[in-house]
Amino acid sequence: MADAVVVGSGPNGLAAAVLMARAGLTVEVYEAADTIGGGCRTAEITLPGFRHDLCAGAHPMAVASPFLRAFDLPAHGVELLVPQVSYAHPLDGGRAGLAWRDLSATVDGLGRDGAAWRRLFGPMVRNWEDVVGLIMSDLRPPPIRPGGLLHTEIGVARRLLEQASPLWNLRFREDIAPALLTGVAAHAIRPPRGIPGAGVGLLLGTLAHVGGWPVPRGGSQAIVDALAADLRAHGGRIHTGHRVDDIDEFDSVTAVLLDLAPAELQRIAGDRLPGRYTRALENFRYGGAACKVDFALSGPVPWRGLGCERAGTLHLVGSRAEAEAAEKTVAAGQHAERPYVLAIQPGVVDDTRAPAGQHTLYTYAHVPNGSKRDVSAEIIAQVERFAPGFRDLILATHVRTAARMPAHNANYIGGDISAGAVTLRQTVFRPVPRWNPYRTPLPGVYLCSSATPPGPGVHGMNGYFAARHALRREFGHRADPLALLAGS
Repeated sequence: MADAVVVGSGPNGLAAAVLMARAGLTVEVYEAADTIGGGCRTAEITLPGFRHDLCAGAHPMAVASPFLRAFDLPAHGVELLVPQVSYAHPLDGGRAGLAWRDLSATVDGLGRDGAAWRRLFGPMVRNWEDVVGLIMSDLRPPPIRPGGLLHTEIGVARRLLEQASPLWNLRFREDIAPALLTGVAAHAIRPPRGIPGAGVGLLLGTLAHVGGWPVPRGGSQAIVDALAADLRAHGGRIHTGHRVDDIDEFDSVTAVLLDLAPAELQRIAGDRLPGRYTRALENFRYGGAACKVDFALSGPVPWRGLGCERAGTLHLVGSRAEAEAAEKTVAAGQHAERPYVLAIQPGVVDDTRAPAGQHTLYTYAHVPNGSKRDVSAEIIAQVERFAPGFRDLILATHVRTAARMPAHNANYIGGDISAGAVTLRQTVFRPVPRWNPYRTPLPGVYLCSSATPPGPGVHGMNGYFAARHALRREFGHRADPLALLAGS
C-alpha cells in the first residue's frame, strides 16, 4: 500500500503528489475521469484538429507561482507562449484598453489616465515577488517584518481598500482605464467593487506587466502532463477512471490528500466527519458560475479595437458600470442581458490549436450558480458587438452549461469554477474557520483543492501547503518541500 494517496489529478493534486514523491514516499493518484488534469485539460471537442482548453486557458501564475517557479515548467518541456498584449478590454466605438506586457506601453496607451495606471501598478510590478508571496500565501501570516515586505503589505492594502470602496473611480479621469481594471477584477465572478475582486484584479493586473499571461503550446494539458511525468519519474502511479466513493478505501494509508470540493469530501467521508465540522462544511457557499462555449473558426476574430488582435485574453462587457451591473445581476441569481464574457484566442501565439489559417476561440459567460441556460447566443452577441462579422467565421461550437459543469469536474458545484464563492470570509476561512484549513478532523486526511487558501487558479499552491503540512505531521519532514524541486 502507498504511503500517500491523492484523490484528484488537477494541478493542486498533482503538485501535492509531486512533492510527496520527491520526499521519497510511495504515492498513488486516483482520478475519476479518463484523463488527468481536472480544470487543466485540453481536447478536440468541436472539429478534428481544433484543440480547446476545457477550463483554464491563460496562465499568469505559471511563471509567478512559487511552486511552479520552483518546478520550472520550461525545464520540463512546457513551452509558455506569451502574447504581446496580456489582456484587452474593447469598448463601443472601436476603442480598446490594452494591458501590454510592457508597463510603459500600457501607460502610453491610456492617455490622461496613463500616469494613474503607473502609480497603481508601478510599485506592484517592481515588488511583484513580494506581492505574489503575500496574496499566494496560506493567509495565516507570520509577524510583519520591517522593510520591503511591510511596505508591500501597506501598498497592497491601500489599493485594495481604494478599489473596494466608493473611491474606486477617483483615480481615473476617463473610461478606458477603469474598464480595463474592472475586467480583470471580474475574474472573481463577483461584483468587482469589493476586496476579493480588487485582490484578483491587482494580482492579475500586476502579472500582466511582469511575465504576461502565457498560454502553453498545445494547450493547458501540457502543464498537468509535465507534473504527471515528474511524478511517475519519482515512482508515483496514477489511476484514471477510478471514482472514489468511500474514504475507507484508504484506511491503511498514512496520508490522504483530497483535491476535492467540500461537498465531495462530505460525499466520500459521510458520517465519519464530526458533526461540528460537517456543519461548517455545509455553510461553505458556492458562487457564480460559468457557461463555457468553444468555437472553431475559419479565421481570426475581426476585432474593431486596434491591438485586440494581439491579445491572448479579452474581457467583453463594455464599461466599468456595465461590468458592475452584469456581475450584480448574476450575484442576485439572474442572467445578465449583456453578460461578462471572458475570451481567449490562443492562436495569436500558438499555431498548434487549429488547422492552418483557422482558429479556436475560448469563451465563458458568468451566469447564476446551477444555471441550465445555454447562453451561447448572448456570448456571440457580445463578441459580435466588438468584432462585427464574427458570426460568419463560426464553423462549429461546443456548449457546456453551468449545470453540466459537475459532469466534467465534480469540484465545480453548480458550475462554480472557483470551487467556492470568492467572498472576503471565504478567502480567509476557506473552507472552514480553522487555523489549519488543510487538515481535516480525520486522521491523516487533508484537503488540497481550490476550496483551501489561497483559492482558485492554476498555481499548485493549495497542493503545496497541504503537502507541507502532511509531510511535517505524518512523516516528520520539516524542511520546506519546495527545496525538493531544486535542480529539477
